[in-house]
Amino acid sequence: QVQLVESGGGLVQPGGSLRLSCAASGTIFSIYAMGWYRQAPGSQRELVATLSNSVNTPNYQDSVRGRFSISRDDARNMMYLQMSNMKPDDTGVYFCNAVIETAPGSYSDYWGQGTQVTVSS
Repeated sequence: QVQLVESGGGLVQPGGSLRLSCAASGTIFSIYAMGWYRQAPGSQRELVATLSNSVNTPNYQDSVRGRFSISRDDARNMMYLQMSNMKPDDTGVYFCNAVIETAPGSYSDYWGQGTQVTVSS
């Protein structure tokens, strides 16, 4: 069993910053890819940023590029999303996603429960 737990969400004013964390625990042989997604009320879940072993550079949604930064600490099975210069459109529930190898050659996709981020004055 693998669990992903997000933390760090909250209320922030426009122009402010937040740092989200995602902790992966359980039977983890390796982590192939991790990413952040978000879902605003009445909208579909969308990709925010991803980072995989097969691509050296992170992938960002156009609206967050230059403001958000994704990073990983594989030694601790952690992933982070540093969000700066935040805008009201960044409001939503942020989900951590990971493709995890739980046994040699056996990969599965996992999601966290989400953390609410609200950007408002």
